[in-house]
Amino acid sequence: MADVKPGISGGRLAHSDYALNFADIHPPLDAHEALVESDRCYFCHDAPCQVACPTSIDIPMFIRQIQTGHAKSAARTIFDQNILGGMCARVCPTETLCEEACVREEAEGKPVKIGLLQRYATDTLMAEGGHPYSRAKPTGKKVAVVGAGPAGLACAHRLAMHGHEVTVFEAREKSGGLNEYGIAAYKSTDDFARKEVDFILGIGGITVQHGKALGKGLSLDDLKKDHDAVFLGIGLQGVNALGAANDDVAGVEDAVDYIAELRQATDLSKLPVGRRVVVIGGGMTAIDVAVQSKLLGAEDVTIVYRRGPAQMKASAYEQEVAQTRGVRIKHWAMPKAVIVKDGKAAGLACEYTAEVNGRLTGTGEIFDLAADMIFRAIGQSHIDVTGAALALEGGRIKVDDERRTSVPGIWAGGDCVAGGLDLTVASVDDGRRAAESINLFLKA
Repeated sequence: MADVKPGISGGRLAHSDYALNFADIHPPLDAHEALVESDRCYFCHDAPCQVACPTSIDIPMFIRQIQTGHAKSAARTIFDQNILGGMCARVCPTETLCEEACVREEAEGKPVKIGLLQRYATDTLMAEGGHPYSRAKPTGKKVAVVGAGPAGLACAHRLAMHGHEVTVFEAREKSGGLNEYGIAAYKSTDDFARKEVDFILGIGGITVQHGKALGKGLSLDDLKKDHDAVFLGIGLQGVNALGAANDDVAGVEDAVDYIAELRQATDLSKLPVGRRVVVIGGGMTAIDVAVQSKLLGAEDVTIVYRRGPAQMKASAYEQEVAQTRGVRIKHWAMPKAVIVKDGKAAGLACEYTAEVNGRLTGTGEIFDLAADMIFRAIGQSHIDVTGAALALEGGRIKVDDERRTSVPGIWAGGDCVAGGLDLTVASVDDGRRAAESINLFLKA
């Protein structure tokens, strides 16, 4: 990313501020705090928190295990359903899942801190090293997993448990997918994404090949020929078009690319950021890039979203995180044109919007926002399965309840499949479900 001073540059803050700004947003519980918090759980028989968890973790059970001093057993309960439970404890929108369903939330407006308790348990076990699971007797079957993101890693781990040999093909230099490249740095500190990948691979029987992508020396036909089954966890490629004039000038960036660059940066003070930043979108990516721009030293950061706060994909909690860190959210507005000066973005012309008879429409009233850096955070658009005869739905791979595709011998999961939640925890569930289906297929 080019440094186009004076508007965009790095080093806006004192060097010590970067470490402080990007410290863990949710400091972990210590042993005493975990015991106190676990004691707040009612241990409901028909636990609504468990129903709300996409991976169906037995939440009352693991909290009871923490309460009785068995944190490692609690971690095993979590990992039985979600082998990426450590990362999910950090990034899951618990405020709209398990904690929103918590009876304490209903009664008091203060749920049990399920996410932090999950992190306490998983961190306790992972800190000891080793691996809590062992492989079954080798079956001689080979499975290809394309994509080393949450779905692919969860699938690979469960298949390895069943004794199958798994080869994971990953396009990037590192494994982890969005956990490594796409999550706000303050949510996953201390290189946790890499540590979790190492933990998962610790079961054995999984080989990872980096720099391998479909359509670039890797084809589904060859994978099917060389393996007994194939799982696709390829995520999404390409960012949706902004749909505004001049959206390709210097200073207009894709938020996902910028977050990836930030996550891999060894010196945040050298990462260019604008003085006045505008982010277009209403999801987690919009929140993450806006907050991190502010933490990097941007003086003014505004999110522009075409509808109201209730329609934003980012939860009310995440919106509050942004606003309490100085990010302004401009609702009911949509971009019309990037304002250009000297060949670079100088602002964004927006139009106020309104909902008329259930349809969003522009009001005709235009206003300008000054900006030297504009981020597109309006979703990723498509998958790339060129040459594959896979049935698609809404631009994503169509799968059944067992995550089987229309092509026998091929399964898929994560963001690349239709009907998903686009959450790490949902991707893990897809991978685990697919692995169990593949295992039954290979045993037949």
